[in-house]
Amino acid sequence: MQVLPEGRLAYGMQLPVQSQSTIYAEPWEADAGAADLVEIARAADRAGFAYVASCDHVAIPRRLAGAMSTVWYDPVATLAHLAAVTERVRLLSHVAIVGLRHPLVTAKQYATLDHLSGGRLILGVGAGHVEEEFAAVGADFERRGAVLDETIDALRAALGPDEFPVHHGKTYDFEGLGQRPRPAQDRVPVWVGGSSPAAVRRAALRGDGWLPQGDPRDRLPGQIARIEGLRAEAGIEEPLTIGAITEPLYVGDPVWEVGRRTLSGPPEALAESLRAYGAMGVHQIQVRFRSRDRAELLDQMAAFGADVAPHLA
Repeated sequence: MQVLPEGRLAYGMQLPVQSQSTIYAEPWEADAGAADLVEIARAADRAGFAYVASCDHVAIPRRLAGAMSTVWYDPVATLAHLAAVTERVRLLSHVAIVGLRHPLVTAKQYATLDHLSGGRLILGVGAGHVEEEFAAVGADFERRGAVLDETIDALRAALGPDEFPVHHGKTYDFEGLGQRPRPAQDRVPVWVGGSSPAAVRRAALRGDGWLPQGDPRDRLPGQIARIEGLRAEAGIEEPLTIGAITEPLYVGDPVWEVGRRTLSGPPEALAESLRAYGAMGVHQIQVRFRSRDRAELLDQMAAFGADVAPHLA
C-alpha cells in the first residue's frame, strides 16, 4: 500500500522538540515549545515534506533519563495540534508503542486524529524497549512482540470501515462495540518500526510500510531483500513502503562544526548521495538537519525542499 507520491524519493522528518534524547536533540530544543513545533510543521507543509512524525513514551525510568530525557510529547495530542495548523503534510506516529494500550483505546485516539485531519494519518507502530514503562501500566513486556502482532490485527479491524469492529484473539477479544467517528481513510496505513529479525518479519508480513531503526546504508540492501523474500513466500503482492533514516544533513557549507557523520555541501551533491537510497529500493527517507536555533532549522528545511528535493527523482 503506497500512500506517498510515486516517481521520486519522498522525504519526511521526525519533529524536533517533541522528543529530546541526547542522541539527536540540539541544545536549542531544551527551551523550545508549542510555538516552535507549529512553525516547523508549517515549514514542512510548505517545503513538500511527505510527513512529520512524533514519538511515543509514557514514562522514562530514572536509570534511562540521563540519556533519553523525560521529554516525550504525547503523539496523538501533538499530531492533532499540528493537523489544525497544516493542510497537506501527513501525520506519522514514529512509533506508537501500541502494546501499552488496549487496541480499542488506540483506535479511538487515532481514528479521531485521522477524521479531524481529513485522512492524513500514518500509524507507525513498534514493540517498545523500556521494561519499567510496561510494568507501570500493567502491560506484558516479555510477550510484547506477540502482543504487537495481534494488536496490529486488532487495529486493522478497529480502524477499518465497520462501526462495530470484530476481533477474537489470544490477548484481545471484542465484538458488538461501536466506535465513531470512523477514520477518513478507507484503510489507515500501518508502518512497522524496528530492525530486529522479528521486527523485519512483522513489517514484511503485517505492515504497509517498514520504518528501520538505525540501519546504516550498507545494511539496508540485505534487510530489503529479506522483506521482499518474506512477502514473496507469503504470496503478498501489495507494494510496501520501504523507509530509511538518513545521516544528519546540512544544506550548504557549514561555518560551524556539524559532526563528521553529517552530510553537507551543495544541493546537487546532497541529492546525489541521497538518491543512493532510492537505488536500494527505499521509497521514503527520514531526514534530520543540524541546526543551532529554530531559524536555522527553518532555513535548512526550506533549502532542502527548494534546492535538494527536485533532484531526488
